[in-house]
Amino acid sequence: QVQLVESGGGLVQAGGSLRLTCTASTGRPYTMGWFRQAPGKEREFVAAIRWSGGSTYYADSVKGRFTISRVFADMVYLHMNSLKPEDTAVYYCAAEPTSSDYEKPFYDYWGQGTQVTVSS
Repeated sequence: QVQLVESGGGLVQAGGSLRLTCTASTGRPYTMGWFRQAPGKEREFVAAIRWSGGSTYYADSVKGRFTISRVFADMVYLHMNSLKPEDTAVYYCAAEPTSSDYEKPFYDYWGQGTQVTVSS
């Protein structure tokens, strides 16, 4: 069983930055993604990075502001810049997509989530 652990969430003012970290327990590389869910809303795709080749994918709402990067085979960062109040959500790390469409929330493994709150 793969466990994913997220860290780095917190409270930040609009325009500020945060870096989220996701670490997988097994040490092997996975295609990994970040999703977020705000109160009363569905979980939505944020970004993903392939385990092979490192191709990255972003939601239109975060392009140019967020960057996903792989630090080690089993660890990825989500750098979030120019944060907006509408970025407030619980952010979830996911690994091993079961679909070729990484924007769909069809992944085998999920973390517990980390809260990001952006104040105006």
